[in-house]
Amino acid sequence: MTELRSPTRPARTIAVPDLAADRDRALALTPVSRETLARLDRFIALLFDWQARMNLVAPSTLPQVWTRHVADSLQLLALAPEARIWADLGSGAGFPGIVLACALADTKRAEVHLVESIAKKAAFLATAIAETGVAATVHHMRIEDFVRHDEVRPDVVTARALAPLPRLLELTAPLLQKGAQGLFPKGQDVEAELTEAAKYWTLQSSFAPSLTSPESRILVVHKAVWRH
Repeated sequence: MTELRSPTRPARTIAVPDLAADRDRALALTPVSRETLARLDRFIALLFDWQARMNLVAPSTLPQVWTRHVADSLQLLALAPEARIWADLGSGAGFPGIVLACALADTKRAEVHLVESIAKKAAFLATAIAETGVAATVHHMRIEDFVRHDEVRPDVVTARALAPLPRLLELTAPLLQKGAQGLFPKGQDVEAELTEAAKYWTLQSSFAPSLTSPESRILVVHKAVWRH
């Protein structure tokens, strides 16, 4: 085990597990180019460095960071292969936003917009963009404020572990109504969330299987109309 020490809090360290096997499993599920892998390696190293100072992801998930977080993010690309403008709401530790940006870095006119209201996490995201050299922008603001503006019209909007579906649709509706497709990774409670959302929304949606968890699925929202 390697020890990383926080530069701002010398007394605290974080044990970095051997990630090689988990990395190999993730890449088998979601292969990437050599250039993308180099960017992802830099991002994961930075994640562990900052994790020593702040809780970016659940510590229990760190030994499986590649399969649990990286591959889980990368699998979204296959569901919208022509998309160029992505918006990731509540980006937090950069999943899926930074991971998507790493994969799209060599794609012309591709850009990722990361929306994060917590200042420390927004600072981490900005550092990750600088370290990896990807085409992405951090919007340090509330999601409600971001979706209200017309400056960004994404092809796809993503949100991972952000909110139950009814609330998630409230947040993303302005973008969905402008033509964005929603890609929302969901766990085993997605059917109950969908039933609750159907009380208020008329949805055109479908499911895609998750490559990383048999209990999870990706909800693909093509259209959402509020039933007044």
